[in-house]
Amino acid sequence: MIVLKSPAEIEKMRSAGRMVAEILAGLKEIAAPGVALIELDAYAERETLKRKAKPAFKGYSGFPFSLCCSVNEQVVHGMPSARVLKPGDIVSLDFGVIYGGYYGDAAVTLPIGQVSEVAQRLMKATEESLYRAIDACTTSHRLSDVSNAVQSYVEERGFSVVRDFVGHGIGKELHEGPQIPNFGSPGKGPKLKPGMVLAIEPMINEKSFDVKVLEDGWTAVTIDGGLSAHFEHTVAVTDHGPEILTQL
Repeated sequence: MIVLKSPAEIEKMRSAGRMVAEILAGLKEIAAPGVALIELDAYAERETLKRKAKPAFKGYSGFPFSLCCSVNEQVVHGMPSARVLKPGDIVSLDFGVIYGGYYGDAAVTLPIGQVSEVAQRLMKATEESLYRAIDACTTSHRLSDVSNAVQSYVEERGFSVVRDFVGHGIGKELHEGPQIPNFGSPGKGPKLKPGMVLAIEPMINEKSFDVKVLEDGWTAVTIDGGLSAHFEHTVAVTDHGPEILTQL
């Protein structure tokens, strides 16, 4: 079921989304060589509580941290640890809050020091595909037009779209309908309507789209060891076009 949000609800989600954007911006400033992933998690949780909000992921289906930190070949749901970031790493930071009963959710992938040329191209293509998908979030489109915008953009650039994980509706629950794959033919699925709020999140691999989940039950990695990048925004569909709720 797709739950349409009222303007008052979207305003609450705008507040939650702004907090997510502020905290991700702070993480971007401190993510550097020599910093441990657990330090990033501590920062995110501290800043969330300072804002009288709750970390969205901590305790969700048993996940024990506030922040997902996925490094290099890790695709999503990486668990913070004592692992220290090194020059040349890329790290995706996926973060959400609950504020006023509503969720905000976003992700960025960051370069640590100087990274390889392929890592730069992968991150650029993934982020750009997110904005292509957001541009498709209008009432003249269907849901699969959003999906196709990601797939067509990244595959033209030689990268692959993860099939095992998808975007989602969001609101009073972290994961609501509809599911939003990052692949598929255009012109299918429900028409987009004002009041839909979507967490759009391309997860793009350097090589094959095949992934596996490690023994911790959470961390997804590429099968072939290739790099993976992940960007996400929470987006409201309005009569006037898409509104990104998780940006400064």
